[in-house]
Amino acid sequence: MMNNTAIQNFSESLNRPLIMPGDPAYDEARSVWNGMIDKHPAMIARCDDVRDVVNSIHFAREHSLPVSVKGGGHNVAGRAVCDDGLMIDLSPMNKVEVNPENETAIAEGGATLGDLDQATQKFGLSVPLGVVSKTGIAGLTLGGGIGYLGRKYGLTIDNLLSVKVITADGRVLTASENENPDLFWAVRGGGGNFGVVTSFKYKLHKVGPEVMTAQAFYSIEDTKEVLRFYKVFTENASEELSAYCMVLNVPPVEPFPENFHGKPAIIISGCYIGELEDGKAEFAPLEAFGEPILRLIAPMPFVEVQKSTDAATPDGMRYYWKAHYLTALTDEAIEEFAAQVRDLHGELSIIGFEPLGGAISRVDENATAFPQRNAFYSLGIWSGWVNPKDDEKNIKWTRDLHDKMIPYTTGGLYSNYLDRDDQQKVSNVYGSNYEKLREIKSKYDPDNFFGRI
Repeated sequence: MMNNTAIQNFSESLNRPLIMPGDPAYDEARSVWNGMIDKHPAMIARCDDVRDVVNSIHFAREHSLPVSVKGGGHNVAGRAVCDDGLMIDLSPMNKVEVNPENETAIAEGGATLGDLDQATQKFGLSVPLGVVSKTGIAGLTLGGGIGYLGRKYGLTIDNLLSVKVITADGRVLTASENENPDLFWAVRGGGGNFGVVTSFKYKLHKVGPEVMTAQAFYSIEDTKEVLRFYKVFTENASEELSAYCMVLNVPPVEPFPENFHGKPAIIISGCYIGELEDGKAEFAPLEAFGEPILRLIAPMPFVEVQKSTDAATPDGMRYYWKAHYLTALTDEAIEEFAAQVRDLHGELSIIGFEPLGGAISRVDENATAFPQRNAFYSLGIWSGWVNPKDDEKNIKWTRDLHDKMIPYTTGGLYSNYLDRDDQQKVSNVYGSNYEKLREIKSKYDPDNFFGRI
């Protein structure tokens, strides 16, 4: 049982006062990217340093409070916030330190992809990350980390050198290949329920500052032809090139022709991270393919590439996701996908294929907790819309599309794309690594204190 004195003492132990229900900052502090999440923590601790996190864990344990941990708050399932518990908010801990000589960076657990990209690109360096700059590095990294650099340099976790973890009993541990190696294995793809990771040390690679990019939009009627081209294009691509193929609604802005505004289209969006002239040559087949609505092939600062999908995923809207892995794009998968996406539900929905393979596939499936190394594509069904009245029909459409594609997939799941109703499928995420993760979990968190993270 808590009394006001205990709460007051806890608040005074922190660098910033607790945020409580009724406080002017409460609703903003409890909000996350997905507007469908409406949870009400009993209190919110905005942490400035490791000591704040340790004090928060001790207080929650003493008073049997459920906890959640917020980094970027971009997880679609809303695991950053809990009902009637303590929300540990790391967002003030967003510092990034870059060592350009050693080509490493240390980022605090509240940093976003944008924070990390901005800091590293000043030196023409980067770590493989995702493709939405508002995403928190913590959630992205702990789940694996898929993005434009993956085919050349691997997942985010393949470039992780060490982490600082605060365990359920309040210990501050370093985990690396040489120190607590079992914990280091687990956090590379195993998610955040082993402890609160307050900092990440990454290996960096020379990227940019400019890279060659391509975007080609085609009519939704051309979906099958575009996917057949995309299959061959990606199978023949060098590891410096990563290309996404997605269905989305055409933005109602110039330079898109007005008669396509707001209508579904299929887009191939690519990034080449080698020499610009080499990239131009590698995009030549795309430049010659079909009759697009709009086609742009040009250099772009890599830091801007990393922000390019931010506007399509605005904060506070309604989001519901499903996903699959595929080892190949078969003719049957292309036919089924094309038939289903002609009737795209949700004005913010993006449905499509992410490129894998390359360096990602050269890591053994048991080398890290992330086992899905044999897939060549990830299929994301990232549904989004504005009006709460559309929740039921858009969720049903998303589930139906997901189920229709099952026969063409590996059966594996990507933890960063698990929505609220997918949590019971966690064994499908980890496959042959699941039992080892359970053993490590029982060692570092035997009471499942971090079970909601």
